[in-house]
This record gives sequence, structure tokens and C-alpha cells, in this order.
Amino acid sequence: MSKNGKMTVSELTELIRRSLEGGFPSVTVEGELSNYRPSSTGHLYFTLKDADASINAIMFRNRIHSLAFEPKDGMLLRVRGSLSVYAQRGTYSIVCEEIERAGEGDILAMLEERKRKLSAEGLFDEERKKAIPSFPEIVAVVSSPTGAALKDIINILSRRAPGVKIRVLPTPVQGAEAAAIIARRIEQANRWELADVLIVGRGGGSLEDLLPFSEEVLVRAVAASDIPVISAVGHEIDWALSDFAADLRAPTPSAAAELVSEDWEDTLEGIRLTENELYSNIINRIEKIKLMAKPFSTEDLEYRFRSILQPRLLRFDDAKDVLMANMKDKAGELRKRLDLAARGLEAASPLSILEKGFSLVMPVKNGKILPPLRRAEDIKPGTKLIIRPLEGKITAIAEEIEAVYPESNI
Repeated sequence: MSKNGKMTVSELTELIRRSLEGGFPSVTVEGELSNYRPSSTGHLYFTLKDADASINAIMFRNRIHSLAFEPKDGMLLRVRGSLSVYAQRGTYSIVCEEIERAGEGDILAMLEERKRKLSAEGLFDEERKKAIPSFPEIVAVVSSPTGAALKDIINILSRRAPGVKIRVLPTPVQGAEAAAIIARRIEQANRWELADVLIVGRGGGSLEDLLPFSEEVLVRAVAASDIPVISAVGHEIDWALSDFAADLRAPTPSAAAELVSEDWEDTLEGIRLTENELYSNIINRIEKIKLMAKPFSTEDLEYRFRSILQPRLLRFDDAKDVLMANMKDKAGELRKRLDLAARGLEAASPLSILEKGFSLVMPVKNGKILPPLRRAEDIKPGTKLIIRPLEGKITAIAEEIEAVYPESNI
């Protein structure tokens, strides 16, 4: 400052800079985004405004990595940073360290209300959740076909479970239409039985970016799916209502792929361990046998085998002799019984009776030969008779009938 109290522009601007930058080292401001213009150098320039005022803002390139969404004019933002004075233009602005969407509290309140509603309907009940199949043959991924999440899932499944088929059901994962399209893909997968398990999700993003996965139409589609669903939305700290309706929640898409292939990996590892253990046991047994067999010569082994085999051969011969003797005794007994039966049958034969001089007397009535007579009174005089001795046939006529009883003389 000069002696007469006058200041140059630079002096005044420097005073203002010190006052602003020193007095406002950190501020948090909410306002509507306008005049958004990324520069070719990577910095972001924009204006924050409300109904009565506006302020310039800038976010330098080295801080953009913390930005979780794509700014657009008209968004309500909350920025944290410090005031900075640009002396050449005589302007001041906010140098932003962090930028986030304002109004997330309203979104969270809306999601909590929706969560209570759907939970009351039973969509989040543990009883209705299905088990994830241990060895799925086909895994369908409902996600963006160009997203990093899909690439991670494919890479992990290809490495951990190479036998699994992967079907991609492409869909947008953010925007107003995303929820309805994702729900339609889930319904199509069930209608056409496209998979054994569904992975539904996307990579990380802002709360607004993940909103489609909390829409009612998508949550109801997940709950109604007959195919088990794994919800894999965002990063581990992110959440969506689809997580509660799904049969299993994975913290990331990559974790979903690991969960699906977990049994494959464990089984393959178990097979490898069993293979190594079996191989080691076989080698150990072979070595043990070699050590046991080493002291024995060929002649000694032959003697040992004979000493083991000969007693058994003798027992076999003795058993054979006993068996043959028993069979002969049994056959002789059966032969005697057969002879007795033949004699009895022969004695009961009508032919043997006829050989003793007896004959059969059979009456004839109306030209028909009747059974042999047992009593004389069974016929009348004049009856035609057929008499059959052992050989030949005699035809006679009964002239006189006389009853003769067994105790009387013939």
C-alpha cells in the first residue's frame, strides 16, 4: 500500500485472496450444476447455483478418480473444497476435493420404505430362498455385455470351473429402462429354462446408478424366479433391494462367480489330493512288497507255495472220496426203493391177475360195452356178455343168473 493509502489492483486482489482462502479453508456447498464443461487437460469446470446466486467451481484432474458418477447439467450436487481466487481475472471459485449427488438422503428414505413394503409381502423371507446348485452346468449372467463385471465373471468361471457353460443375457444396468429390461431377462431365462443358476448384477457405481436393482419390477422378478438367483451389485459396501430378494447375495460380481464355482474348485482340489495320496500309497506298498520279497529265492518261494498248497490238496482229495462214497450209498438206497416200487406196481397190474387165469366179464347194452361185472345180479338172463381172458375175446349170452357169495363154493 502506498503512503497516501492507495492500493494497486494486485495488492487489493492479494488481500482478498488471503482473506477468502484463509477464512474458508474448507467449505461444503450444495447447488444445481450448470455450464458443465470438461477441459481437454482433464480438469472439470462448472457452475453451482441456486435461485439467487452462483459460484464457479473446478475439480482438478488428480481428484477425478473419486467421482462415482457422470455429472450433467441440472443435477443437484454437494461439493467439498476450498475457496480460491484467480487474480488475473479477479474471480473466485471453489476448488473441489469431493463431489457427490445431493438428495441421497431422500433416496435412502425411499428405499427403506420400499424395503419395508416388499419385506411385509414376504419377498425377503428366508424360507422361500432356494439353494444354489453345487455343480451347475449352465450359468446365465444378466448384465451389461460390455461391462467389466461380465468379463470378471467369465474369466473366473473359465479358470475355476472350465466345464460350466456361460450364457450372457445382455441388458443395460443403469437408466430409466434398465430395471424393466433386467426383469424381462430373468423371466425369459425361467420361461425357456436357460440356466441352472442366474447371476444378476453390475459393477460399482453411485447410489443413483444402482437404483434399477432396487426397482419393484426387478425385485419381484428376482423373488419369483424358479431358477436360483445370485445378486451381485456393485462393490462390497454397495447394496440394492435385489440383494434381499435373491437366493444369495454376493459382495461383487467376481465373488458371485467364485461362489458358483466353489464346489467345482473344492472337488477338483479334493480329486487332486486323493490322486496324490493314492499314488503315494501304491508306491509305498510296492516298495514294502519289494522289501518283503527280497530275501526269498525262486526255489524257496516254490517250496513255500507247496507247503501251503499240499495240505489243502489232501483235504480236497479226502473230501472228494467222502462225497463219492456218500453218493454211492445214496444211489444204492434209491435203487432199492425203485425196485420195490416196480414190484408193487407190477403186482397191482390187471395183466398179472389175468395171467393167473382170471377173466373180465363185461355186459353189452345197446351195443355199448359196460364196465366189468362185480355181482351176478347186476345183469339179467339173456344179456350179451364179452369175456376177456389174458388173450383173445369170448362172446356169450347169460342164460341163468345165480347169486354166489364169497364164502360159498363155486
